[in-house]
Amino acid sequence: MAWTFERIAAGCGFCEGPAWDGESLLFSDIPGSRILRWDPRTRAVSVYRTGTEEGNGLMFDADGRLYGCQHRGRRVVRYEPDGGVTVIADRFEGRRLNSPNDLAFDARGRLWFSDPRYGEQRADLELDHESVFRCDPQPDGTWRIERMTYDTTRPNGLLVTPDLKWLYVAQSEYGVDRKRELRAYPILPDGSLGPHEVLHNFYPHRGIDGMCLDAEGNIVATAGWQRSGPGPMIYVFAPSGRVLETHPLPEDTPTNCTWGGEDLSILFVTMGTGSVYMARTERRGYLVYPS
Repeated sequence: MAWTFERIAAGCGFCEGPAWDGESLLFSDIPGSRILRWDPRTRAVSVYRTGTEEGNGLMFDADGRLYGCQHRGRRVVRYEPDGGVTVIADRFEGRRLNSPNDLAFDARGRLWFSDPRYGEQRADLELDHESVFRCDPQPDGTWRIERMTYDTTRPNGLLVTPDLKWLYVAQSEYGVDRKRELRAYPILPDGSLGPHEVLHNFYPHRGIDGMCLDAEGNIVATAGWQRSGPGPMIYVFAPSGRVLETHPLPEDTPTNCTWGGEDLSILFVTMGTGSVYMARTERRGYLVYPS
């Protein structure tokens, strides 16, 4: 069944990080360094939070607390209800992170995040790699950071399966002979990752930016653009990598997606053009919160 996409917000600089809080949609306006909120009852967009240091990916933990990646701030944070910010990670082995991009929680409450650096500004990088990290919560309220991938160059969107067996990563580096892949890394019993499988190769076109899971374990992803290939699209992949569905999008450069609505059957999609879309689907989504 074809999905019909309705634009619900427009006029932002570059939208990312959609996150459903159970009643409304939050999303990032990256150049505006703010989080916006769309209310489905009033259809209005309001400012939820400012000063996010070019915040990108957003995600709720199982307790409904909001976390975010700060691109310019080069850290992963938790946004507290009183307006404060708690830093989860800003360094690895004493060196500043690159530019945290997207994040995901697993069933054990561990926070995984990608740390690429996009753009031409690379002179201030302190790490010599662009990796996926995992932060494990400690009894004293701190988080222990661990490097998880050693073969990524521009990791972007990521997901952990509910059974803790697989980490999906969008490897999204652009340029001649640069890899644009949907990868699946097995999570081993000791918590480390095994060698990855390539589920889908998008080269030479734009690969996946962001993605989410549906309740059946399928991967729903944003990819493509108008300058090459089949265009901006929502892809639905089986865990094997088989393409189950594609749904063309009405604007360029889709960036991320998440589920929402009372039964998690509405897919929300953010766009690099500054718009946000929604589509009512026959699928049901999977979210850590609200479950």
